[in-house]
Amino acid sequence: MTEMSESETITQMQVEDYVFPTMVKPPGSDHTFFLAGAGERGRSDIEGRYVKYTAIGVYLEEDAAIQSLTPKWKGKTAAQLADSAEFIHDVITGPFEKFTQVTMIQPLTGHQYSVNMAKMFTERWKSQGIYTDEEAKALQIYLQVFDEMKFSPGQSILFTQSPTGKFTIGFSEHSNIPKDGIAVIQNKTFPQEILNSIIGIEGVCPGARQTLAARISELLNEGTPI
Repeated sequence: MTEMSESETITQMQVEDYVFPTMVKPPGSDHTFFLAGAGERGRSDIEGRYVKYTAIGVYLEEDAAIQSLTPKWKGKTAAQLADSAEFIHDVITGPFEKFTQVTMIQPLTGHQYSVNMAKMFTERWKSQGIYTDEEAKALQIYLQVFDEMKFSPGQSILFTQSPTGKFTIGFSEHSNIPKDGIAVIQNKTFPQEILNSIIGIEGVCPGARQTLAARISELLNEGTPI
């Protein structure tokens, strides 16, 4: 029997008005990535209404991700993977590239997006004793990149994460992924923290974590197309 590739078994996903395609080539990489999961980020406003702010797609490097995750996680169900902090850690830190696309549902400024995140990361790293000059430099570049940006609905923030520590940031319209980013940061801790803030057990996008777990479980166990 011929083994199917990720591109043959993974389908596109729609979050609100935005469709995440099955495969992409993101800025800063020559590899092809498959759609591992997608979902929305939202929260309740002061009147208790749930407001959706962004649609998020998480992509993993084709073939390399499945090869890396198979020995340890083959045979696990979607529910087991979705509830496993160890599995999510292996996705975030694994020796393969990751790409995250954050598309605006509501308008947002770069300052709103970046400052609170940078502050939260700094406090966490200091409490863990892993905040060094390298992390401080990475955060400074990150804040400068976002400082003057204003995002309208349909515009996207793009993060490409390499296991070597190369972190590429780009911006685009949702369906128009550029070949090159606008900034490159050399740091492993920062991009891993960003991805963890999205798909981690306490991340802001549980839908992306759950669909990622379901899709990876199907691929590892040679399931039907999803």
